[in-house]
Amino acid sequence: MAVKASSVDNRTRSTVSLCIVIGICCFFYILGAWQKSGFGKGDSIALEITKRTDCTVLPNLSFDTHHSKSGSSSSDLVSPVKKFKPCPDRYTDYTPCQDQNRAMKFPRENMNYRERHCPPQKEKLHCLIPPPKGYVAPFPWPKSRDYVPFANCPYKSLTVEKAIQNWVQYEGNVFRFPGGGTQFPQGADKYIDQLASVIPIANGTVRTALDTGCGVASWGAYLLKRNVLAMSFAPRDSHEAQVQFALERGVPAVIGVLGTIKLPYPSRAFDMAHCSRCLIPWGANDGMYMMEVDRVLRPGGYWVLSGPPINWKVNYKGWQRTKKDLEAEQNRIEEIANLLCWEKVSEKGEMAIWRKRVNTESCPSRQDESTVQMCESTNPDDVWYKKMKACVTPLPDVKDDSEVAGGAIKPFPGRLHAVPPRIANGFIPGVSSEAFQKDNKMWKKHVKDYSTVNKYLLTGRYRNIMDMNAGFGGFAAAIESPKSWVMNVVPTIAKMPTLGAVYERGLIGIYHDWCEAFSTYPRTYDLIHASGLFTLYKNKCSMEDILLEMDRILRPEGAVIMRDDVDVLIKVNSLAQGMRWNTKMVDHEDGPLMREKILYAVKQYWVGGNQTAVA
Repeated sequence: MAVKASSVDNRTRSTVSLCIVIGICCFFYILGAWQKSGFGKGDSIALEITKRTDCTVLPNLSFDTHHSKSGSSSSDLVSPVKKFKPCPDRYTDYTPCQDQNRAMKFPRENMNYRERHCPPQKEKLHCLIPPPKGYVAPFPWPKSRDYVPFANCPYKSLTVEKAIQNWVQYEGNVFRFPGGGTQFPQGADKYIDQLASVIPIANGTVRTALDTGCGVASWGAYLLKRNVLAMSFAPRDSHEAQVQFALERGVPAVIGVLGTIKLPYPSRAFDMAHCSRCLIPWGANDGMYMMEVDRVLRPGGYWVLSGPPINWKVNYKGWQRTKKDLEAEQNRIEEIANLLCWEKVSEKGEMAIWRKRVNTESCPSRQDESTVQMCESTNPDDVWYKKMKACVTPLPDVKDDSEVAGGAIKPFPGRLHAVPPRIANGFIPGVSSEAFQKDNKMWKKHVKDYSTVNKYLLTGRYRNIMDMNAGFGGFAAAIESPKSWVMNVVPTIAKMPTLGAVYERGLIGIYHDWCEAFSTYPRTYDLIHASGLFTLYKNKCSMEDILLEMDRILRPEGAVIMRDDVDVLIKVNSLAQGMRWNTKMVDHEDGPLMREKILYAVKQYWVGGNQTAVA
């Protein structure tokens, strides 16, 4: 009987052991599946970061403006954290790719020395660009259009050089911008009224504009209240800080010049282009600059030229140039305009306006292409560091002479959420109308979630906004408001050429390679959005360099929203805290199982002058 009982016990213990083994196997199988699904080690770290951020690390994460010189300290979420020191104060307005000292090493012919010339890797700064002493947040729009704090841009030269032209005046501790310009000393509003008598500005037909040689961008500033969004550019030259003034005013602008390389914009992008005594030699180089304007001008778009040599017979005495010189210049411009098949629709006073034909079929002189040098490139949007040539960019084919080449576009705001013609007509491979609408819906959802964390996102607190990886412009479309504008940046290494579609939505943007510095001054953006950017540039260039560039162009107390893979954002978070950013990581809108997370950041307020600087 004892032997029998022992046998029963052994069978019982074997059964129990087998159950335990099976249970352990099932547990590890489920654990492995759970980790593989994305909610594994990376997510547990992310959740721990979020937990610690909410409770202990950043109790004071705030999107409010404080102007306090002492920022709240942050504990290390991921150790070790590299601490970045301030650069010397002489770098306060440093523009790496338009550095004045480096520029002088390049030829002056065709403004080559004013173009982008970026430092090699060994010369890049690895420190934080210091704001000037006394720096304050810009005035809210629309007051910022007319007033800029002196401490933010302490340069008075334009108040002297352009005094009689009513560009800018210095009053106490602010600069005041009366809205004047070289060609409109009585104000930009009256000047735009004159344009609007010829160009359909009021009905939304003209939404995007290009201002070449913009000065302090008063033309673009006053177009905004007419729902026209102007991309303004000017070089960094003897007219100190003109683009910086424009951005401080809350007006879209970049440092740029018509020189030897193509403009960083897609073909058929702008409804209107403008030059107000911009000093660009339009008739030079076989008309190359007018041909570049033609490339970026939409079929049916307008080109405005005011100032010399227009109507020279009446105006030559005030311009201090000979009749012969001015006559030859205007004749050459007229010849090139005819070659481009632009129709002159108005010439009054010192202003002339041409209109580009809607297609090649409606241009009789273009039928004989032997008289026109056509560009050989099959991709008119491949422009990054590409040499400008004296050739005409072909338009897409049409079925008849009434069809708009590339497709007609709705007046704004109807075009904002309509399917862009480039997508509807298959010009962007692999992208359907359904995919565009899905992207649109997704970004509305993302922005709604963003605004629950950053309550100021849609209030107008952030005037100048940048999307570093804009795609189809879904983020910009979702937050579109007269209170703000978005610089939609499409990286040159992006998989799809989407910037043309962004412009067809009535938004503006630019091509850029984030391995280099952006063409702007420090502290010119209030909010930066970056979706998938660091994954895109993985193994292309340094994450540290990209973050330092973001810090350079972000205002003190400006905000950042980054969404990317959790492992990527953990590294970003570590670097960001060493740059005096307060951070907070949260889960994807669809829950913690998603590997994509969102990292929110606020740049602390600090200024130069009393920091330990590094060269």
